[in-house]
Amino acid sequence: MGEVIKFPKPDRDRNEARLIEEARAIYESVFPTEKGPAGVPQDAPAPA
Repeated sequence: MGEVIKFPKPDRDRNEARLIEEARAIYESVFPTEKGPAGVPQDAPAPA
């Protein structure tokens, strides 16, 4: 009893990338494009 549990801080860059990915998917569902989700190739890493 009295122990403190510390949770790791979320990785900000990974969280930001996840949010961008979700936003692109939502945008694509509303405004479909010919190239797929926001016209971004899935095999290419996102620019930093």
